[in-house]
Amino acid sequence: MTIWRPSSSITVKAMALIWQDDALLLSEIRDDAGRVTGMRPLGGSVEFGEPWRDALQREFLEELGTRITLLDNHFVMENIYEHHGVTGHEIVFLCHAHFTDSSYYRMDTVIYEINDDTMGTAKWITLEELTAKGLELYPAGLAQKLSPPSPGQKPGRLFS
Repeated sequence: MTIWRPSSSITVKAMALIWQDDALLLSEIRDDAGRVTGMRPLGGSVEFGEPWRDALQREFLEELGTRITLLDNHFVMENIYEHHGVTGHEIVFLCHAHFTDSSYYRMDTVIYEINDDTMGTAKWITLEELTAKGLELYPAGLAQKLSPPSPGQKPGRLFS
C-alpha cells in the first residue's frame, strides 16, 4: 500500500459528481492502516496549462477507461485539511456529470487504477449512508452543498 501525504503546495483538483438516484459515486479514502475514513468524488489533479474540464475527462479515461458527459452546473471549493499531521491545500472544481457508458450504473463497486501500483474502490452511496457509517465526505463542507435529486428530477441541485 502506498502511503500518501498532501503536497507542500496548493494543488488544483477536478472531481465529478455522478448521481444514481439519491446515491453518489464516491471513492474510498483510507488511512495508513488501510481503514476507510471517508469518501470523495472521483477525479484528480489538474496539470499546468490544462483546463479543469479537460483534466476531469482525462482522469476518467486514465483511471476508469471511460468517458463522462459534464453538465453545465459546477462550483469551486477551497479545501484546507490535515492528513496524518500534514496540512494540504486544494482548490477543487466540482462538476455534475453522467457516464456515457450506462453499464457503470449497474455496478455496485467500481475498481479503478489510481496509478501503476495502487487501485481505488468507488461505490454508490447516499449522504445518509455516509453519516450512518461515520464516514466523512471530502472535501470538507461538500455534504452541506449537495441535495440529492427528487424522483424524476435531474441530479445535482445545490443549496445556495
